[in-house]
Amino acid sequence: MDGLGFSLAGLLVGTAVGATGVGGGSLMTPILILFYGISPAVAVGTDLLYASISKAWGVVLHQRRGTLDWQIVGRLAIGSVPASFLALAFLHTIGASAELDRLIKLTLAVAVIVTASFTLLQDLLLRYLRAPAGLSVALARHQTLGTILSGVLIGAVVTVSSVGAGVIGMMLLMLLYPRHETIRLVGADLAHAVIITGIAGLGHARLGTVDLHMLGFLLLGAMPGIWVGSRIGFRLDARQLKRVISVLLVLVGGMTLYKAMAA
Repeated sequence: MDGLGFSLAGLLVGTAVGATGVGGGSLMTPILILFYGISPAVAVGTDLLYASISKAWGVVLHQRRGTLDWQIVGRLAIGSVPASFLALAFLHTIGASAELDRLIKLTLAVAVIVTASFTLLQDLLLRYLRAPAGLSVALARHQTLGTILSGVLIGAVVTVSSVGAGVIGMMLLMLLYPRHETIRLVGADLAHAVIITGIAGLGHARLGTVDLHMLGFLLLGAMPGIWVGSRIGFRLDARQLKRVISVLLVLVGGMTLYKAMAA
C-alpha cells in the first residue's frame, strides 16, 4: 500500500474526529484491518502511537485554558499503566499468531460496538444513570477507587485493541464525576488517552508491531483532517454527525466481529 492510501485514511478519520470527537481508534484500526489488509497487531500498535501524537495538541490547549484535572488523570493512570504493561506482557507470550489476531479482532469488535452504542444512547443512558437513585450516585461515593478500576479496564482494552481511551473513558468519568464540568472531564480523558496510548504504543513498538512508515503517512493526512473536521463541526448539527459516525461504527464493529469469528 502506498503512502497516499494511508494519508487518505488519516484524512477521513481525522475529519470525523475533528467534527464529532468520535472516531479515532474506533475507526482507524478497523479500517486498516478490513480495507487495507494490515495485520491486526500492526494496525493496533501503529494506531496507538498515531492516537497519542494526534491528541497531544488537544492536551496543550486544555492545559492553557485551565480545563485539565490532573488529579483525575493521575487516578486513571494508577490503574491503566500497570494494566497496560500486564497486557503487553500477555501479548508477548502469545507472539505473532492466528490466536493473537483473533483476540485483537474480538476485543476490537466489542470495544467498537460498545463505543458506538454509548454514543447513540448517551443522553438517555446518562439521564437514567444520574437519576437520584441511579448508578452514578452510588459510584460517586467511591470516586478514587472507581477511577483507578476504570483505568485498569481502559489500560487493558486500549493495549489490546487501541479503542477505549476516548469515548469509553469519558463515559466512565461522567458516571464517576456527575458534578464536574464536562469540559474538565474531557481534558482529563484526553490527557490520560495521550499517556496510555503512548505507553501502549511504545510497548507495541518493542514487540515489533508498529509500522513507522504507515504512521507518518497517517499523521500527514490526519492533521489537516482534524482542522477541516473542526470547521465542519461548527457548521453542522453535532448530534446528527455523531449518529452517523455511530451507525458506521456499528457496521465496522459487526464486520470485524464476523471476520474474527470466521477465522
